Amino acid sequence: MPNIESSIRRTKRTKIQTQVNRLRKSKYKSAIKRMSNYINNGKTKEAEKFLPEFHSQLMKVAKTGAISRQTASRKISRISKKIKNKK
Repeated sequence: MPNIESSIRRTKRTKIQTQVNRLRKSKYKSAIKRMSNYINNGKTKEAEKFLPEFHSQLMKVAKTGAISRQTASRKISRISKKIKNKK
């Protein structure tokens, strides 16, 4: 346990931020799973409807730094390509 006052504050802040980042990554992973299920089950119409929301969720997570912007863009690009090819 830290003794310095600023270290104590920093420790508290780190714990809070860790929980927030876990939540964000969980939302990111669940969005990817949901989209993957649509694509794997051949539900292209549902996947197309979910695509704008999917894009939004990934970019929200990326702008906070929980995942990198390149990772989010790559996922969106590959999923869009899969949807386009399934038509």
